[in-house]
Amino acid sequence: MLIGELSRQTGVHTHQLRYYEAQGLLSPARGANGYREYDAEAATTVAQIRKLLEAGLSTQEIAYLLPCATGPAPELEPCAEVLAVLRARLHGLDRHIDTLNQSRDALHDFIAAVETRHEPPALAGSGS
Repeated sequence: MLIGELSRQTGVHTHQLRYYEAQGLLSPARGANGYREYDAEAATTVAQIRKLLEAGLSTQEIAYLLPCATGPAPELEPCAEVLAVLRARLHGLDRHIDTLNQSRDALHDFIAAVETRHEPPALAGSGS
């Protein structure tokens, strides 16, 4: 199938499909006319990519994990180091959540200070 048909079938824009190809996530054949020709499994692969992106994985991580993915959900087979990649991503997300929680707490403090007409609390790390 051509890129337009894959786009319609998956709901993913053609520029995204080209990006996936550039990232090594899709490998369409090329026809004599130079057009990309996707096989029957391409729609499943695109569904897998979308699900893994939704989980917060980078395209580099997805390229590593994609050979271990089966089905559109996808399910990941116990390939070498799959758990290590997933746990590392989870750890990164946990650190990011901690940072966001600290930012939220600081914002709450500023709001409380404004509402009570007090001076805003000193910024962390500021010399004043």
